[in-house]
Amino acid sequence: MSSPASRQLLRTELRARRRALTPSQQAAASAWVLRHLMGLPAFRRARHIALYLANDGELDLYPVAEQLWKMGKHCYLPVLHPTLGRQLWFVEFTAATPLISNRFNIPEPDHRGAHKLPAQHLDMVLLPLVGFDRAGGRLGMGGGFYDTTFAFHQGRQGKPYLVGIAHSCQEVETLELASWDIPLAAVVTDKEVIQV
Repeated sequence: MSSPASRQLLRTELRARRRALTPSQQAAASAWVLRHLMGLPAFRRARHIALYLANDGELDLYPVAEQLWKMGKHCYLPVLHPTLGRQLWFVEFTAATPLISNRFNIPEPDHRGAHKLPAQHLDMVLLPLVGFDRAGGRLGMGGGFYDTTFAFHQGRQGKPYLVGIAHSCQEVETLELASWDIPLAAVVTDKEVIQV
């Protein structure tokens, strides 16, 4: 098992890689990811899809949200649970959804009075990645929010279909996973779809 310090060093390096991309490289990467997602049967079939708003050089999925709205699908954004540590709620997201900054200064919908969907009722989740490998290993920001929220998914197939989204420059040869790490079903980058 890699040490927390070595994982943090890897996070720092990979975050620097994605932040170094120019705005035009970021826009091109978003367009390619949308094309790759449209080629996935599971994406086309899904009705309830969670995604994220880009932060810290993450791949921008707003074009994906716009396409989903055109297709009549339901989009959801993760929202930090107000009382349960490291848990996410998923709140419906439309072009008119007002956003507020959470404690990490990341925009999210105001959950009060909003339509929330339990994680296990989502068809697909597009997760942000700091790093990934070809075996479905995912390195996140280190908070454990997705791993805690999707702990029920450990060791089972089916819904929700967990898809990591990243720039190809965030790939590493191998990631040592902890027992609580939730593996991905696929990774979509600006270059390809990696089925696990």
